[in-house]
Amino acid sequence: MIWQEHIRSDPEILGGKPVVRGTRLAVHFLLGLLAEGWSAEEILDNYPQLTPDALRAVFAYASEALHDETCYPVDLGAA
Repeated sequence: MIWQEHIRSDPEILGGKPVVRGTRLAVHFLLGLLAEGWSAEEILDNYPQLTPDALRAVFAYASEALHDETCYPVDLGAA
């Protein structure tokens, strides 16, 4: 998957946040829908301008963006 064919960042669109090309659908918005429990089919049905390949590109972009991130455990029980 070459996510660059589907995801772009332009300062004139949503302040430069990464979006699906040809739309104003931000990567973070689509990932948020999935986190809320939407299925890929529900997203594609509700946003017909989105293709299955573009939705897969959202995952590929997120994977690459997080690949080299350092994560630190957070103890939510500590206050």
